[in-house]
Amino acid sequence: MLFQPDPDVEAYVLAKKGAEKSYPFGEDVAVYKVKNKMFALMGSIGINLKCNPDEAIIYRQMFEAVTPAYHMNKEHWNSVALDDDAPLDLIHKMVDDSYALVVAKLPKKDRERLLGGLNT
Repeated sequence: MLFQPDPDVEAYVLAKKGAEKSYPFGEDVAVYKVKNKMFALMGSIGINLKCNPDEAIIYRQMFEAVTPAYHMNKEHWNSVALDDDAPLDLIHKMVDDSYALVVAKLPKKDRERLLGGLNT
């Protein structure tokens, strides 16, 4: 049976323009991509999100729920425990930031298509 991600967080992630979900690492980890580039990964204990390195450190200091991401580049990725002290609006902001960081690195043509309409 496939892992079932947090429905509220997943709905927010999948509302991003061009977002797609897959299970390339097995049925217990959902991966969210835009234009085949990962911007979120969700498992049973939380969600991994790409982040600005300076903000990553600040979030880790402010919230016990935010830690360096397991099996990821710890400078550029944070894990957020979804059942801890991180408020939902912070998680949404972190999803927005992760998506924006990935979209910013896409080819101009793809960026324009994604940013030309509503993102959420």
